[in-house]
Amino acid sequence: MADGTGWPASLWIVRHGESLGNVARDLAMRDGLSRIDIEARDVDVPLSPLGQEQADAVGHWFAAMPADERPEIVLSSPYTRARQTAGRIVAEGGIGVDRVITDERLREKEFGVLDRLTARGIQETYPDQAEFRRILGKFYHRPPGGESWCDVILRLRSMLDTVALHYGNKRVLIVGHQVVVLCLRYVIERLDEEAILRIDRETEVANCGVTQYRREGDELALKLYNFTAPMQREGTPVTAEPDRKAAAG
Repeated sequence: MADGTGWPASLWIVRHGESLGNVARDLAMRDGLSRIDIEARDVDVPLSPLGQEQADAVGHWFAAMPADERPEIVLSSPYTRARQTAGRIVAEGGIGVDRVITDERLREKEFGVLDRLTARGIQETYPDQAEFRRILGKFYHRPPGGESWCDVILRLRSMLDTVALHYGNKRVLIVGHQVVVLCLRYVIERLDEEAILRIDRETEVANCGVTQYRREGDELALKLYNFTAPMQREGTPVTAEPDRKAAAG
């Protein structure tokens, strides 16, 4: 896709709404715990009631657009919180798609042995990994059984090639996770480590925050990033907690 000829006409990237894992992570951090208290497998963690409202608000934002400007292809991470977000956006947004297409390459970053641990828990249980992360940085550090940001980027390059092959000049909505949003920016905008980590430091990607690109010539031009007005307009609280197993970033 080096020449950009397969880019979608419009591309929206939305982080899932607040999940019960986000809530559990918040409680663990508040109480100074080492482990996040949630039993469900991460892929199965659903939206919280607030997360459902956030997804509905984004759907209403799409519904206000003319029908021929709304997404015509919807892709989602297979994780329950992302699929629920995508489904609610489609239902409330008047988006006429037969189904939401799940793609495992949009899944959450895998944290391996660090899953469910807070920063305190990592330091207590795996001090060597805490030190490796300090030395290597979050972009390159790969915990045992997990992924680095570079690993996520590799699979997202493949996913974007699929989008270019099958959905060139279409209007495409992707629903994923915090790191997925950032890493897609990295690939699409041809960023480097310093640039994407600076963006990450400036603000957390909000639950149901909207990133939008439009095709201009052979490039995708960034039009919105971390856009939360759909929720603010409806008085729906905006949240930006990292996912439950991302407590260490």
